[in-house]
Amino acid sequence: MVQSLNVSGIVNAFRLLWNPSLAVPHLIVNDIRNIHFEQLKRQGGIQAMGFDKDNCLTAPYVPHIHPPFEKAWAVCKETFGPDKIVIVSNSAGTPDDKDHAEATKLQDALGVPVLRHEEKKPSGGAALARHLHPIPVDKIAFVGDRILTDVVFGNLNGNFTIWTRKIVTETGDNKAALILRRFEHGIIRLLQSLNVKPPSHPMDQDTSQYIKE
Repeated sequence: MVQSLNVSGIVNAFRLLWNPSLAVPHLIVNDIRNIHFEQLKRQGGIQAMGFDKDNCLTAPYVPHIHPPFEKAWAVCKETFGPDKIVIVSNSAGTPDDKDHAEATKLQDALGVPVLRHEEKKPSGGAALARHLHPIPVDKIAFVGDRILTDVVFGNLNGNFTIWTRKIVTETGDNKAALILRRFEHGIIRLLQSLNVKPPSHPMDQDTSQYIKE
């Protein structure tokens, strides 16, 4: 499946000039194995999880969970329940996905819904809110490996954002993502040096408790 140009990502990138905090995640981990899902629910009050797919849960354009992540993925599903977890991809479930064939394949493989949505991240937050209604947006955590799409998406929507900074693999990834990801890591280093904080969220205090070593 070929992804179309993400116009939303280009347009929203300029918003960071006025509000750079949108690019700062509330929590940074290496990968999903470092997310303490039980603590997120028990102490943080998180009721639902949203995930990017490629290089967050799977290798690029691969429908099954990255094997080293299987245990963590099982814990996530056990903690929240499959109906409170949703994949938000910029390929599967979008108009690029003919008859939503990839979304259906991914749902079968991962055991959770794949959001059908018209707008690509970082736009399209209303579709996620509708899918998880009546759960409040600040009780949703959104996890992804990309700053300009995943983190900005979650922050725009009032979610608790988690950035997985170590990707699964660059093999098979699209060229634009390869280039932009390096740029995004530079953005994070710059914003951290300037002490830019993420948008205010009820779970701002002591986020280290949500990290599993």
